[in-house]
Amino acid sequence: MSDIQVSQAPRKIVIDPVTRVEGHGKVTIRLNEAGEVEQARFHIVEFRGFERFIQGRLYWEVPVIVQRLCGICPVSHHLGAGKAMDVVAGVDRLTPTAEKMRRLMHYGQILQSNALNFFHLASPDLLLGFEAPVAQRNIIGVIEAFPEVGKWAIFIRKFGQQVIAATGGRRIHPRLCIPGGVNQNLSVENRDALRNDIDRIIGWCGEALELHKSFVRSHEQLHESFASFPSSYMSLVGAEDGMDLYDGTLRAIDAAGQPIFEGVHPAQYRDVLIEEVRSWSYMKFPHIRSLDRETGWYRVGPLAQLNCCAFIPTPLAEAARQDFMAQGHGGLVHATLAYHWARLICMIHCAETVKNLLFDDDLQGTDLVVTGERRPEGVSIIEAPRGTLIHHYAVDANDQVTSANLIVSTTNNNEAMNRSVTKVAQDYLSGHEITEGLLNHIEVAIRAYDPCLSCATHALGDMPLMVTLEDADGSVIATRVKQ
Repeated sequence: MSDIQVSQAPRKIVIDPVTRVEGHGKVTIRLNEAGEVEQARFHIVEFRGFERFIQGRLYWEVPVIVQRLCGICPVSHHLGAGKAMDVVAGVDRLTPTAEKMRRLMHYGQILQSNALNFFHLASPDLLLGFEAPVAQRNIIGVIEAFPEVGKWAIFIRKFGQQVIAATGGRRIHPRLCIPGGVNQNLSVENRDALRNDIDRIIGWCGEALELHKSFVRSHEQLHESFASFPSSYMSLVGAEDGMDLYDGTLRAIDAAGQPIFEGVHPAQYRDVLIEEVRSWSYMKFPHIRSLDRETGWYRVGPLAQLNCCAFIPTPLAEAARQDFMAQGHGGLVHATLAYHWARLICMIHCAETVKNLLFDDDLQGTDLVVTGERRPEGVSIIEAPRGTLIHHYAVDANDQVTSANLIVSTTNNNEAMNRSVTKVAQDYLSGHEITEGLLNHIEVAIRAYDPCLSCATHALGDMPLMVTLEDADGSVIATRVKQ
């Protein structure tokens, strides 16, 4: 492909679609006559209809249906919907077996999904370089150059999927949750098979973290400045503000670490959050209700989970968290690339939690379901691999869903991703010849958030990467296509 030449006229750069993310989106960057960035936007061009699809369905069907939003994080939607339908069923507390079965599935899901993002999607940039040749900058290139990383990529993710299959019957779109509980316990055979591998998985997660820390040490300035800015953060926290990825109350903190709100229960989410629609994206823009749209946006996900919690209740992950937070020199860690470091710490925590649960006899219990008095509405909040996930349903007297609202992790990160795209465009594209390597910097920033665009929207299809340069009047200057 020939190089793209810089035009003296105003023009628009379009990256369509963004690659190595789950789902389809595009980026548009408008440059002025001097070649400086005037505007950059991350567009979600798919359309999701699941909030409409499930209207009229019986409420106990929803945990199975709604997880079809995505093949990457269906467990998060299965459990989020399951928790909301517990409320509809009038159940406030599950049996120990049901609670722990769900937690086991959840932490296995976060482990495998974070491994997918870090090893398969992000590591080609981190290990091979942002501007490495396209033919090399992929998971195959990583495996060839770093065989040990390839092993971790395959087997850590495989283990997480085995946890999902052991608890939900299959690795993708499992079936575990029913209103008020679960439909099975963990068999001794599956328990023992998972026990055999868990220590090795914990060790590999630790080795991956040490490798990533060596990358940070050798690219300190890049790590600190790339796509980075101070921001607010939001996540669930458990008792005494400890990390809890399955249950708890919402906590939001400002860029200095001071609380904006805390102790917010799921049913109160609309008291603290408001959603905004903008004409150029199918994804909404939430912000904190007590603040305006310019100051009320926030970040969620592994970076927020570490910044918002006071401690992690497993020893290896807590030691890693303390080392991580030291990078903030007494404050929060704001580096966007630090999402990857935080993601690896969450993987260690998930693996440690899975081990603890595998040695808990409650998982072989037979008391699986609790019943209660029906309610007309149910809200749940869970920390998905990509951050805070909210499910809200209303159900009529005929047990049919009348309305639904889902605020997924990627939606919560929408404004932050747009700001990261803008910062990278300003830092790397202004006044430079536009190359594929430079455009990949934009995608590196987006991949740090691990967006799941199919969760935030919904569509089918497979598109190439197309980058088009246009004059201000829309005339095409040049086009690049990458299959």
